[in-house]
Amino acid sequence: MTNPADTIEIQNVVASTGIGQELDLDTLAADLTGSSYDPENFPGVVYRLQEPKAAMLIFRSGKMVCTGANSIDAVHEALSIAFDRLRELNIPVDDDPEITVQNIVSTADLGATLNLNAIAIGFGLENIEYEPEQFPGLVYRMDDPDVVVLLFGSGKLVITGGKTTDDASEAAAAVTEELESLGLLG
Repeated sequence: MTNPADTIEIQNVVASTGIGQELDLDTLAADLTGSSYDPENFPGVVYRLQEPKAAMLIFRSGKMVCTGANSIDAVHEALSIAFDRLRELNIPVDDDPEITVQNIVSTADLGATLNLNAIAIGFGLENIEYEPEQFPGLVYRMDDPDVVVLLFGSGKLVITGGKTTDDASEAAAAVTEELESLGLLG
């Protein structure tokens, strides 16, 4: 059987920060090459980078959200580039704004097919949501780490809500251990 920890891949890191001042989004969108702003569809400027691949959502309040990055390092690099672009437009930005990771979405593979009906019973109905006619996966809300794990019949996992890269490894290990203890894995 595959060790799920060896298969973990970060799919998306979402982080927030701010520059501590209000922005004129119309002017910003006009001056910031590579950005778009359509206030009827979204209340912020969307600034996309190709390297690292990420999008910054910049709001009038000066708050910013970075999404789409595949690592915490990529978030820091993307935001650093965005801060530099703002400084080039004479928008003051602190030297080292605080960046808070809000969510890390990862995938993993248990390397075995799963009987989701049996898992739903084994894990206990208070911790899971499983309605196969609505969604093909089982939703498992964990307390430690504080994440949500989606389990699919294929043995694939999606782990969301993590704040550190270790959260996915801990969740995959806990799910594997629980499935093995119930005799529901391999």
